[in-house]
Amino acid sequence: MATPKELFLELLKPDGKPARQLIQYEALEFALPDPIMLYLGANRRRGVTAPDRWGTVIMFEENAPGPTPIITAENKVCPDITRWREFVHAPDLKANCSEGWEQWAGAVRARAGEEKLVTAFMATGMFEQCHFLMGFEDTLANFYEHPDEMHELIDYITDYRIEYAKMLIDGLQPEVIFSHDDWGTKDALFIKPEMWREFFKEPYRRLYGYIRSRGVHVVHHADSYLAPIVEDMAEIGIECWQGVLPENDIPALQEKLRGRMVLMGGIGAAIDRPDAEEAEIRSYVRNALETYCPGGHFIPSITYGLAGTIYPHVDPIINSEIEAYNREPHLATRKAAPAVRRRAAVAAPAAAAAESAVASADVFGQLSEALCRGQKKQVLRLTEEALAAGAAAQDILAKGLIPGMDALGAEFSAGKVFVPELLMAGRCISAAMDVLKPHLTGVAAEKIGRACIGTVAGDMHDIGKNLVKIMLEGAGIEVIDLGVGVTAEDFVAAAEAQHCDLIACSSLLTTTMAEMAAVVKEAENAGIRDRVKIIVGGAPITEDFAKSIGADGYSTDAGQAARLAVQLLSR
Repeated sequence: MATPKELFLELLKPDGKPARQLIQYEALEFALPDPIMLYLGANRRRGVTAPDRWGTVIMFEENAPGPTPIITAENKVCPDITRWREFVHAPDLKANCSEGWEQWAGAVRARAGEEKLVTAFMATGMFEQCHFLMGFEDTLANFYEHPDEMHELIDYITDYRIEYAKMLIDGLQPEVIFSHDDWGTKDALFIKPEMWREFFKEPYRRLYGYIRSRGVHVVHHADSYLAPIVEDMAEIGIECWQGVLPENDIPALQEKLRGRMVLMGGIGAAIDRPDAEEAEIRSYVRNALETYCPGGHFIPSITYGLAGTIYPHVDPIINSEIEAYNREPHLATRKAAPAVRRRAAVAAPAAAAAESAVASADVFGQLSEALCRGQKKQVLRLTEEALAAGAAAQDILAKGLIPGMDALGAEFSAGKVFVPELLMAGRCISAAMDVLKPHLTGVAAEKIGRACIGTVAGDMHDIGKNLVKIMLEGAGIEVIDLGVGVTAEDFVAAAEAQHCDLIACSSLLTTTMAEMAAVVKEAENAGIRDRVKIIVGGAPITEDFAKSIGADGYSTDAGQAARLAVQLLSR
């Protein structure tokens, strides 16, 4: 009978046909920790908040599943990308991690034996390192505003990663390097495919080319929607993509790749819940197996970047169902892919609206176009020219800026524009509002509503929350940003004190979803539920969950959240 190691190596062959399905991570024996990991992660302990070796402040809460960077205007390592060399200093791995490899190498080889592949681990990839250094928003904006400096910084990080890989290979003699870097959300890339290719394709070709040249296999983790760049991933040397979410349409990727890359994942966080029962878990896993396994070059696994589920009872059931599948005969037929939540197309994309505006020489349309393109100087010029020509400030806002944000939000929901474009537009509208505020008085200055927004207690992720804030403000809603780790009591207290009409709650972790129900309950207890709407969102949130806790609505992305908020506040 073939060992897990032999099955994995068979899968890597373009025409490989393993005798059975691997069971999640069974073929990989991780060398955790190693001397570099011990040095880099010395402060990443539960209950500790401290800078890492790059200088980024890292928080690891007692009840959180993992550490999270906490980046503010005051503590960001690189506050000015044009002077990045002054601020960014890679850890000196040679000086601090050259000893102690023998004991780790011997221990992991003994554990792996002949059954498994010795696997080295590299976290915090190039894109992640960029936003650890300067924050997510600055990173994405700098791709547009300072591309030369971003190329230089990424090259610097790439050199560091290659040295990191060299030391891992020399010290551990691994058969696999498991490298982390998330490039997208659940249903979209963070940046345009063309932008990913411009900034990251060649640096990763260098890194993974070096690793492959040393005879080591490459597994890349990204639990993201990466379908638009999957062929690029195979081209730069990724042999196995771990973390493949169902939203990627795995059967379609199998048809496209035809054995050039193994897909590992397909079992998302939807069934990793404290209330998930065995029958539901088995049904979900069985559907994934019958849908994806016939396409070949697939390893069923939880999409997380290491083995194990958050809720311990889930993982053994996943393994048991894969084992049951392996005991049965299977024909090479494929079920229809399970339905997954994806963004819907829209009828009026921003680009079309912008072209129409230019054709009519309408200043408001030109303003919308400039906003959609993220052209801050042009937005400011048009705003000032419109004021000088006698246009009312409220009309500039209502007929130029807000329609531009609406159109951009629709294209974002359709997957036609990406996070950087929203951030650039948000900066444009903020700059324009600084010009308009002195001219917005009385009724004209009134917003359509006021919202308090935050990430719920126990969750320190703020990317999604920040995008929703931009879109709400662009839709004419005043926003009070409560930040991250916000308790139910703090949400309701802020809504009362600030006279808010809307509470918007974000969550990325399944472990914090219950806090949203607490927000609804707290609003009821405080007697404000009849006048304050509550909306929820985030990767693990579904419409059924929103209904079950009594929320007024749920959104899949920032653009939809803004449209939902306007709809609720207009009733």
